[in-house]
Amino acid sequence: MSRQRKRQSREGAAAWAASPFPMTAALIRLRECGTLLDKGLLLFCTVWVGLLITLNYTLGIESGFIRGLDSRVSRCAVLFLIYCCAFAVPYGFAVVVRKQLFETAPVFWVLLLIAPALFAVKAAIASPLENQIEGVWGDYWTIVTALPFKLLVVLVPLIVLRRWFPEQPCFWGLTMRNVRWQPYGLMLLIMVPLIAYAGTQPDFLAAYPRLKQIAFIAPHTEHFGWLQLLYEISYGIDFVTIELFFRGFLIFAFARYAGPAAILPMAVFYCSIHFGKPLLECISSFFGGLILGIVAYQTRSIAGGLAVHLGIAWMMEISAYAGNLRSV
Repeated sequence: MSRQRKRQSREGAAAWAASPFPMTAALIRLRECGTLLDKGLLLFCTVWVGLLITLNYTLGIESGFIRGLDSRVSRCAVLFLIYCCAFAVPYGFAVVVRKQLFETAPVFWVLLLIAPALFAVKAAIASPLENQIEGVWGDYWTIVTALPFKLLVVLVPLIVLRRWFPEQPCFWGLTMRNVRWQPYGLMLLIMVPLIAYAGTQPDFLAAYPRLKQIAFIAPHTEHFGWLQLLYEISYGIDFVTIELFFRGFLIFAFARYAGPAAILPMAVFYCSIHFGKPLLECISSFFGGLILGIVAYQTRSIAGGLAVHLGIAWMMEISAYAGNLRSV
């Protein structure tokens, strides 16, 4: 990253942290960072993600083709191609058409392939307990351990890749420095009525709460509540993985070469991992990814975004649980 970009990032983080009016500061910094984003690349990414969403939901790529694959290796390969389309194509457009935005190097091209490959492995890999324990308890522990295991799958390579970026002040944005919590609390409050409305929609209730994956264990235990809590903790761990990868690695590693333009391909990639979710959730994930990416870039931290993501995820669980109770 150029010296000017580093200076702008440090000034943005300091302004965000120092303002006595955190929500005002948040809006100002989001607007200012928005002016840093290249409008041509923003337009391309918006059109490109719209095309990918249309193809996915029209052709049933995620819900039909990928889920119908028996082999995890085949699933991983197809996901890699999809993630490459989502992530590498915007960078390819920028390098060819908006090349003044970039300071490319051989490491950049390696990272461009490593990123979709790593998340494809994360998405396709199974828990090591799969088929190791028989019966319903084997099924339960396979589900509960899958997401923590996926965190390790992503975390270990990120620890290795961290050695390529010794200038990073922390581990891919895992820091509380420059974090003011009030803006994130207000973001969650804004989401409450939207999530409450979602809890009345059939397609949302068909996908959530994720907790219903372990409903089968209820007749086999007297401690179902504790088992549900353990599942929700496991579910929350997946958002640590997602924030660390998308708002951490994909922002701070690629900002070295692209500055704030790194936010845009990340948001398209982030949207592509929602192709199996309800359509409105998938569309909103692109804009949510942009906002969380801007916040991470400006604060140099993923902590606030992680808090927002966890809060939204668990509110969606509660809303869907209540919605399913009303429909009984």
